[in-house]
Amino acid sequence: MSDLRFVSSDNAVLLLHGLSSSPLEMRFVARRLHEMGFSVHVPHIRGYGNHRERNFHWQDWTASVEEEFATLRRNYRSVSVGGLCIGAVLALHLAATKGSQVAALSLLSTTLDYDGWSIPWYRFLLPYAYHTPLRRIYSWREESPFGLKNEALRKRVARAMQNSEMTEVGSTSISMDHICNARNLIRAVRPVLPRITAPTLVIHAIDDETVSPQSAEYVVKHISSKVVRKVLLDDSYHMITLDNEREYVAREMELFLAEQVGIEATPAWERPARVAVR
Repeated sequence: MSDLRFVSSDNAVLLLHGLSSSPLEMRFVARRLHEMGFSVHVPHIRGYGNHRERNFHWQDWTASVEEEFATLRRNYRSVSVGGLCIGAVLALHLAATKGSQVAALSLLSTTLDYDGWSIPWYRFLLPYAYHTPLRRIYSWREESPFGLKNEALRKRVARAMQNSEMTEVGSTSISMDHICNARNLIRAVRPVLPRITAPTLVIHAIDDETVSPQSAEYVVKHISSKVVRKVLLDDSYHMITLDNEREYVAREMELFLAEQVGIEATPAWERPARVAVR
């Protein structure tokens, strides 16, 4: 699975996709940010993006994110960070660790609890099952609506899941190892939220079927950032980088990040485009 790289200016954005997914779910937003003058990197993180990988811990994920961030810091004037779902939690962890080195944060569908309307009532039993033989055989099967309110996209994803283990919205299933490590990451991030001072944009769908807007509200109330913007969407589900309001999400990110790093977003037609995929 390849990283996505869109090279432009000396202002970079590190984007982190969701759990057991791929950089593809951030591709639309990444391209839009690139068109407006940012260099964008969407990495594939070992043990995080592939539901078949084993023998990892959430600390491996955060270490990989810190390594990606350090590489960008060596090569760019500013580095902003954004993430979707658990990717947003990884972004929070990085911001709590790196402080003022993070130019700005964009948190999309931040997941501090799996409490959306489509989550089964027995979700609270999963941490207990993790310590049984079920750990190696159970996986959470992705089902409709796949985080999408857009019916045409939902049908396309359903067809893709019949033929492939990975689609643009992620894997067809999520292993218990991934789920429990994500919960441990969330548990580690909650108490360090007050350390975060980076300007922060929080975008969340009111009807998110995976995680309610309470997670977004919790972040807003507990971080120490002086600049915080919260945006609630009314025509999307969880996958807001792909769903009905993806254009609005991308535009909010463009304007917010450009303002925070002190640049004027440059239209794509006014500069040479260089795109690389690793």
